Amino acid sequence: MSKNLQTEAVDQLFDAVLCLRDREECYCFFEDVCTVNELQALSQRFEVALMLRDGRTYMDIAEKTGASTATISRVNRALNYGHDGYDLALGRLKDMKGKDPQFK
Repeated sequence: MSKNLQTEAVDQLFDAVLCLRDREECYCFFEDVCTVNELQALSQRFEVALMLRDGRTYMDIAEKTGASTATISRVNRALNYGHDGYDLALGRLKDMKGKDPQFK
């Protein structure tokens, strides 16, 4: 992880996220912390990552999500050369979908 990113303030933010108990609490927190556009951009990137891992094409992803090819490329670069954060979350989400009806 980049030393510029790893700060006490970022640690506190991540700790706050880790304290959230369910989707409703996440909605409350993220609606206060992020603008609508920021939250939509984050969710779009996650959707792009999921679709890339499913083997979908850039054109298909762009059409379905509205993401630019630059955004898709950036997410793809993170998937292939990043810190495995997307794959960690995608794998755990897949596991949770089989165990908990809350996860669609």
